[in-house]
Amino acid sequence: MENFIEIMDRFYRELDAEIARVEKVNADRMHCKPGCHECCIDNITVYEAEAAYIRHYHPDVLEQPPHAKGACAFLDENGLCRIYEHRPYVCRTQGLPLRWVEYEADGRMVEFRDICPLNAEGTPVELLPDDQCWDIGPFEQKLADIQMQLRNGNLKRVLLRSLFKPTANK
Repeated sequence: MENFIEIMDRFYRELDAEIARVEKVNADRMHCKPGCHECCIDNITVYEAEAAYIRHYHPDVLEQPPHAKGACAFLDENGLCRIYEHRPYVCRTQGLPLRWVEYEADGRMVEFRDICPLNAEGTPVELLPDDQCWDIGPFEQKLADIQMQLRNGNLKRVLLRSLFKPTANK
């Protein structure tokens, strides 16, 4: 069996390739850049597999104090992500025009769309062709499948802030 890090690296390569495609077709509206951290909030949870991935690549960061509560624990004093290259799925898709489907009790399918207000300029997200939006679902399922495989069927999630060593929180 492939090792865990190789599985996660491959997942993120595939994810980043699809994100790059969506970013490219939305280049005129994307204003996300280093230092923009409006969406980097506290209380974000990730699957244990993603937490282990962060622990693998960033044990040094986890020894340092987390960012003050209210914002993501992984931000530095300048609002930059200290684990950017290995950030979790949810962080990678922030800012993109999002599209997802939910089902009503009667079985009717309802489509929803959203986008970061900083990236809302231009064609309203509701009018974008489907392929210009990030479809919530397919990659989340791939990540859940990895979690199930690696964590014996457990879909437990953990707070990003909880990854820091207790001594780093003082």
